[in-house]
Amino acid sequence: MELKVTSLDGQAGNSVNLSDEIFGLEPRPDLLQRCVRWQLAKRRAGTHKVKNRAEIARTGKKAYAQKGTGGARHGSKRTNLFRGGGRSFGPLVRSHEHDLPKKVRALALKHALSAKAKDGGLIILEKASVSDAKTKVLAESFEKLGVVNALIVDGAEIEAGFRAAARNIPLIDVLPVQGINVYDILRRGKLVLTKAALDALEARFR
Repeated sequence: MELKVTSLDGQAGNSVNLSDEIFGLEPRPDLLQRCVRWQLAKRRAGTHKVKNRAEIARTGKKAYAQKGTGGARHGSKRTNLFRGGGRSFGPLVRSHEHDLPKKVRALALKHALSAKAKDGGLIILEKASVSDAKTKVLAESFEKLGVVNALIVDGAEIEAGFRAAARNIPLIDVLPVQGINVYDILRRGKLVLTKAALDALEARFR
């Protein structure tokens, strides 16, 4: 696959050949779903917690007489039937993580990149740098490129001025190449890779 390299000014430059092993696969939704589920599960804090009847600070004295009330035969006010009682089978503090093989994760990333390339949502940028670190200037450049909702991936280091200028633009995420992931690729409409990021990805999967 061949794509034109563009600058932030919107001017087209030379072409680059994208590897079919990374950008030319037929996207598999099952792999993408597995990887996104794995990522979101790792993000969960798992700190939700309720008290069961053993943890409620309340008297265990029998509420009323066993017979004669015409109602149920309750033995404790700590049960889940009473207001202020414990909850049955409520959430406990736990980890929601589950395993996903490294090879499956790598393959899912290739399929996410291929999905963006296939639907025309991939842009190759010469470099992510600005002479004037102003949000307004960068927003105008993105408008020329047709970038409204995008993930921008640069090389190992992101220019401080570019990061600062892009920080306040809504629906724009900026990541170094080592932070690229399936979930962030799929949640944005466009994927913008700099030439440095493209070289790093091809070296990683070679």
